[in-house]
Amino acid sequence: MKFSLFVISILLVTGSLASAQGPQEAGYLRFPTVPPFTVVTLDSTNFTKDQLKRNTPTLIMYFNPECEHCKHQADSIVANMEQFKKVQILMASYAQPEEISTFYNDHNLKLYPNIHVGRDTKYFFQPFYKILNLPFLALYDKKGKLLTTFEGTTPVAKLLEAFNKN
Repeated sequence: MKFSLFVISILLVTGSLASAQGPQEAGYLRFPTVPPFTVVTLDSTNFTKDQLKRNTPTLIMYFNPECEHCKHQADSIVANMEQFKKVQILMASYAQPEEISTFYNDHNLKLYPNIHVGRDTKYFFQPFYKILNLPFLALYDKKGKLLTTFEGTTPVAKLLEAFNKN
């Protein structure tokens, strides 16, 4: 009888400790710098964090090529590229390469050397940022420090304000 009470007590204590931990904080909040990503570009080469320019603000946009909000966000950025010319932009998606390629061509992204587009083959971004809505945007200053994040279509003025605040 004493042994049973002891075992039940241990199980209750263990269970309460496990439930007290709660949900884990998103990776980008624990590590607020540009993450160590790898995406596969349209020409099937890897593009990594190490290939980003140093001392340059960075915008990471996670998107779905079929998402109307994502298309609108890309159009807004391209239409205001003069204001984003000093920002390096990574557009990453989990979609199939053909879909990403169509998105790339439809938005004429090849015209902008500061835009890199790739496939998140390791499904890194979604759990790292705990993405719930697309497009997802993460803005980093020129030192690679997180400025802010946005989910859903975000006005260009808000993006530029976040970059200029720094």
